[in-house]
Amino acid sequence: MATTANPASRTRPPRPRAARPAAPPGASAWPWLLPLGSVLLLVLVYPVVEIVRLSFTDASLVSGEPYSVTAQTYTSLLAGTDFRHTLQVTFLFVLVSVVFQLLLGLAAALLIHAAERRGLRGVVATRAIVLTAWAIPGVIIGVIWSLLYQETGAGVLNHGLSLLGFSGNIPFLSDPDNALVSVIVANVWRGTALSMILCYAGIKTVPEHVYEAARIDGASAVQTLFRVTLPMMLPILTTNLVLATVETFNSFDMVLSLTGGGPGTATQVLALDVYDQIFRQLNLGRGAAMAVVLMAVNILVIALYVRLNEREEKQT
Repeated sequence: MATTANPASRTRPPRPRAARPAAPPGASAWPWLLPLGSVLLLVLVYPVVEIVRLSFTDASLVSGEPYSVTAQTYTSLLAGTDFRHTLQVTFLFVLVSVVFQLLLGLAAALLIHAAERRGLRGVVATRAIVLTAWAIPGVIIGVIWSLLYQETGAGVLNHGLSLLGFSGNIPFLSDPDNALVSVIVANVWRGTALSMILCYAGIKTVPEHVYEAARIDGASAVQTLFRVTLPMMLPILTTNLVLATVETFNSFDMVLSLTGGGPGTATQVLALDVYDQIFRQLNLGRGAAMAVVLMAVNILVIALYVRLNEREEKQT
């Protein structure tokens, strides 16, 4: 019995793609880049050049006298004990914050990945809740933690400690030593979210068959972590380290709303000191010099990151 072929099953020849129109002779991409380049020059390059120029002056809006070009600003800045104290507070704040952000973010990512592999519920909701801490603006985070740190019986933390049997209210923000620790805790809570997301993305890049091979070879969970997971997600960890360091060096909004740099200068980080010098004390020269120092630190961290990436690419 003869069968008729189905017309729909016949293969149709591919349609030829329309050829792209050739660019006219003498065409250039510069007219399309000029608007973006103009915006970058206006909002990025010009402010940086102006800050560097002001850093070599003694400009001030308080004196009302014409400023003069001088390098005395940097000399007095480096020789002053207040600036050295600010640098000490800043580096301690950055070091402790970044270390705990990376460790807690990695631990949270490992727990979420393990729960996902076991098919547990609530993994997506947990990721969304943790990410919320990163999405909240720093000023609001400072206000929230200031409510938690209230030094009366109505404070959330002090009330909780009283229920556990601790007597007396802990001066979280009025004591200089406790204030810096309290600010670091709030900043770690804020930065752990981004660290968790980056570490989770790095864990997902490890192929599943690598874990299967490690399991067949008899590797324990700790051996798999240190010999498989961490080495394979090393580029992500490096990126995480740089982003956390740069963000922590430039954080001032949370500290501003939480302690304002106090008590005294116990929590006066460098970015907050720049803000204080320029917008409160109206000392443009000194504030600009501090901003240049902060910018130099950021450039140094980014240059180190680029150098490490180039070395890894050469090795691979």
